[in-house]
Amino acid sequence: MKIGLVGAGPWARKTQAPSLLAHPGVDFAGVWARRPEAAAEMGAPVFESFDALLGAVDTVAFAVPPAVQAGYALRAVEAGKHVLLDKPIAATVAEAEELASAVTAAGVRSMVTLTLRFASETRQFLDAVAGRPWAAGSGTWFSGAVLGGAYANSQWRHDDGAILDIGPHVFDLLDAALGTIAHVAYSHREVAADSWTVVLEHEGGARSTVHLSLRTPIMPSLMRIELSGTDGVATLTDRSTSSTDCFAVLLDEFLESVDKGVDHECSVHRGLHLQKVIDGAREWAPRFDDHD
Repeated sequence: MKIGLVGAGPWARKTQAPSLLAHPGVDFAGVWARRPEAAAEMGAPVFESFDALLGAVDTVAFAVPPAVQAGYALRAVEAGKHVLLDKPIAATVAEAEELASAVTAAGVRSMVTLTLRFASETRQFLDAVAGRPWAAGSGTWFSGAVLGGAYANSQWRHDDGAILDIGPHVFDLLDAALGTIAHVAYSHREVAADSWTVVLEHEGGARSTVHLSLRTPIMPSLMRIELSGTDGVATLTDRSTSSTDCFAVLLDEFLESVDKGVDHECSVHRGLHLQKVIDGAREWAPRFDDHD
């Protein structure tokens, strides 16, 4: 499959480009980015325009800010291209709904790059906790990503903080482990420390609490998912699988989804559901109408 990449930032350089180059089922057709000099470092041809990339590929992979991604992804879908979407899939629920509807109408396949979902340790955890009587959960992710290093100049991470960057991962795992998130019961952000506290209600009655920050001076980052109930306690802290190894599994399953013409569980519709959770946390919104 011919896949083109949009974006040449840290994530594209660290994970997406190496993974696309290494996968035997992928023809990494090239890159388009606002900085051609950065795109030239990705090991693939550089396209002069987004339209030129669209005309040369079957699938478009994105590694750009959410506010940028939604419009370009919509154009790709309307051109009949499959899409590999970064998280979150858009800047607003309205944009996410438009994109999800377009994917369905076009009959193309999509996947959101929730890389933790494709790690063996995460899958072992989710398999082990499935169907058990959990009453509560918590998700914690503390990082100093915007204090220094590759992501320190990422303006959207500074503006919107952890809720957009690492929030989707934590919400996704708690949703998968405890049941569909139905409601954001409480949310607060202390801006200077980018410290988020979010309380979630899940279908079935479970509750979970999320703590997030991209401004905590800690190295390495701390990630923890914990469930409790009459079965005891189950915890996930392992992030030992590399991002490129996760992305290799993701590509395997994306190609299978395209080949079979069946949506993956991490399709754009999963992205839309997570967008609603994000919106609920940012606005402390009422209950969602649906969980697409």
